[in-house]
Amino acid sequence: MNSFGEKFRITIFGASHAPVTGITIEGVPVGLPLDPNDFTEDILRRKSGRKGTTPRIEEDIPIIESGVRKREDGVMLTSGEPLTIKFENKNIRPQDYSLFKNIPRPGHADFTAFVKYYSRTRREEFDKGGTTGGGMFSGRMTLPLVAAGVVAKKIISPIEIRAKLVEVGGISTLETEAVEALLEKTIEEGDSLGGIIECICTNVPAGLGEPFFNSLESLISHAIFSIPGIRGIEFGDGFSASRMKGSRHNDPFIDRYGHTARNGAGGINGGISNGNPLVFRVAVKPTSSISKTQTTYDFAENVMTDISVSGRHDVCFALRVPPIVEAMTACVLADMHIIDLHRQTISL
Repeated sequence: MNSFGEKFRITIFGASHAPVTGITIEGVPVGLPLDPNDFTEDILRRKSGRKGTTPRIEEDIPIIESGVRKREDGVMLTSGEPLTIKFENKNIRPQDYSLFKNIPRPGHADFTAFVKYYSRTRREEFDKGGTTGGGMFSGRMTLPLVAAGVVAKKIISPIEIRAKLVEVGGISTLETEAVEALLEKTIEEGDSLGGIIECICTNVPAGLGEPFFNSLESLISHAIFSIPGIRGIEFGDGFSASRMKGSRHNDPFIDRYGHTARNGAGGINGGISNGNPLVFRVAVKPTSSISKTQTTYDFAENVMTDISVSGRHDVCFALRVPPIVEAMTACVLADMHIIDLHRQTISL
């Protein structure tokens, strides 16, 4: 499924090396100011070009296809209809990926995509076209997610969401020179790096989320794991809580609003927001596509073989993940916000 959400529902379309990628958003309220310039900041934060990111550069200009109307004074407002935003893919080189039809990249989705969508009985169809450049599994598909996040952030204001990279390859980003040196070394080796993103949401009201299957943690985790390359998530004290005693992890309340002494729960109790900042961290794996030689299986020749991945790939995709984490978190909170408003309307 390429859709997510109940009342604020997003559906992505396109592929990494298709003519366009984009997103359709349902449930956007009427009258929300929305201009193409609103997307600039978050899109630039995700954009490649920095050391350690892919040399593939796209314009990344949002084209609003539907869901907005212009007032007489020129201000663009959402119309309440499905909002569709697309991005053109111009700098594409699908030929770089032809090798992976027979020799899937270790760690990538080449093999599983083939099994899922083509199977051996449809090999000829796959050879004629097939998904290239990662297709729907590519990090390129996170661009429309960022666009959806911009819209979601407008809906959930005054909630503020900020994610930042806190670790690269096991080194704190506070050690700037060490991180730079590690990136340089890894580039020379033809290898890749992972990282850790920390996300903090402030002004989150108490009461968001449901117990068990629609808990705030489970919905956010679902959204975050939809981002390619995510390997883990922890809230508040996270895994370190397993090494604490209850007297350490338990969080005494300090006022009538539910604020706690240290927020070890990361802003959530029983699957429901408790009014403290929502805090979680996300683990991003090293990029699968590396030029360093690896030994893997050739499915056409039925032998083990060496592979060195050419093409344009991030050495550390985690560098570009913070705005994507923010976007998916905002989409979850926007969905909860609209659901709550819907319930209030029904109760009236």
